[in-house]
Amino acid sequence: QNQLLIARLDALAHTDPMTETANRRAMENVLESAIQQKKTFTVIMLDVDYFKRYNDSYGHQAGDDCLTRVAQVLKQSVRTPEDVVSRYGGEEFVVILFDCPEKLATQVAARIQESLRTAAIAHEASTVSEYVTVSMGIAGFAPGMSASQIIAQADAALYRAKEAGRNRWLS
Repeated sequence: QNQLLIARLDALAHTDPMTETANRRAMENVLESAIQQKKTFTVIMLDVDYFKRYNDSYGHQAGDDCLTRVAQVLKQSVRTPEDVVSRYGGEEFVVILFDCPEKLATQVAARIQESLRTAAIAHEASTVSEYVTVSMGIAGFAPGMSASQIIAQADAALYRAKEAGRNRWLS
């Protein structure tokens, strides 16, 4: 019974309750562990385009529902159960794809985009699309990089994607 309680507390400590994805702490632990074990991986950092406008137009409850639906799309778009979908903060998510070169990660990014189009979550306040879209930054891990460096690289690519017009990915 104690083991069950410990497992439940661990899940609570490492899961974002709203989106049911890994939380930021869990994501950072996964990255550190992967680096220590010398695993290969690629990171996709993504941000819901014009999310503040979404909240302003539809309200915060609808915004929470939107993030939950985006998280479902992300979980369905990864390749394997080992891949990790996590909420980074606010409307930002990080996807960690193990044994995945950057070229394959772009296929996952395309699948995320297509799945969001299919989900057709209305976003009338967006200037990109009538539906919710995301901008993504892709960064491949290289030996010698720290977790914060890979995140910074993905974040920089994400902001370049946003500056290039949103609803796209760059690496």
